[in-house]
Amino acid sequence: VQLQASGGGLVQPGGSLRLSCAASGFSFSNTYMSWYRQAPGKDRELVADSTAGGSTIYGDSVRGRFTISRDNAQRTLYLQMTRLKPEDTAVYYCNANQGGQGYWGQGTQVTVSS
Repeated sequence: VQLQASGGGLVQPGGSLRLSCAASGFSFSNTYMSWYRQAPGKDRELVADSTAGGSTIYGDSVRGRFTISRDNAQRTLYLQMTRLKPEDTAVYYCNANQGGQGYWGQGTQVTVSS
């Protein structure tokens, strides 16, 4: 299983970013995928889930601002982030849940600052 996250960077408050997670080594279309984030000094936090059936679930802090999506043909998970806030600053990780076993990518840094 390999997960390669990209798309992070520095953005001003109120701005937008789109993260991507390229997946390989497993059946992507049948896998429960998630985005997590971890800010300095804090625990890793669930941002959003994408089920194999196409349902989505969001954490309270991002609901209405972030959108998780997936392209099964391209084996890629996305996170569209809008109206970013300084408290969204964190390393963002994608996660693949294969039968209860979680796999992590290397993370991509998102910094929201003026």
